[in-house]
Amino acid sequence: MADIKVATVNGIKYVDLEEGTGSSVSSGSTIQVKFKVLKAGKRSYDGLSGEGTVVFSDGYGLEDNEKTNSFFEYQVSSVQTRTNVVETFIVGVEGMKEGGVRRVEVQPQKGWEKKTTECDGGPGGKGNGGDIKTDMMIVPTAKMVQEEMCFDKRLVPFPKSYAEERRMAQRFDQALILEIGILKVL
Repeated sequence: MADIKVATVNGIKYVDLEEGTGSSVSSGSTIQVKFKVLKAGKRSYDGLSGEGTVVFSDGYGLEDNEKTNSFFEYQVSSVQTRTNVVETFIVGVEGMKEGGVRRVEVQPQKGWEKKTTECDGGPGGKGNGGDIKTDMMIVPTAKMVQEEMCFDKRLVPFPKSYAEERRMAQRFDQALILEIGILKVL
């Protein structure tokens, strides 16, 4: 991946693994995609490269109950008009072509983390979760936050099985990788 260009849109990093040759995704298009949500591996120097551990997927047949011909379908619209689709997913498919594959970095705030004061924490934040800045001293406190309190289960795509949901509940507050393959632009 060393010779692949990393791009940024709205603060979201992505890299095209395959360009695709079919129709382009545009606002109003209905698309069918297969995807993998990955926990970045140890050798991921840029948050997008290397191998990752699959958290959940659709269309790859990685789970016992998942078929390889399944897909996630939705109508593309802007981030402002869609409240139930993960923001990174919406931005991540912009400009892709049918047959293309793209890796997108999912920061918790633009992924499955609830956008509430309680979930916006860390140094400089107002709540108990969120970013930890490495240039500050961290003093442990006795206040704990229930992990899943900040996991927004209304957002799609969402895990289909209990095992996938449990893995996602343990990882939603970390930077993840979303690998998207455009199967069809309708």
